[in-house]
Amino acid sequence: MLVLLDIYLGNNFQSNNVFFAKSPEAYAIFDPIVDVMPVIPVLFLLLAFVWQAAVSFR
Repeated sequence: MLVLLDIYLGNNFQSNNVFFAKSPEAYAIFDPIVDVMPVIPVLFLLLAFVWQAAVSFR
């Protein structure tokens, strides 16, 4: 696993392509959405409990 991470980071730092250089600024408008995305699975978990409460935990 550590070797794969090292290869990934090594390839990331060596790519001096213009596309990779401009992508953080190009996608900066999506930063608020990306900040909320890790919470979405927790909301689905809570929704399951609300749903079961609505049907009286059959």
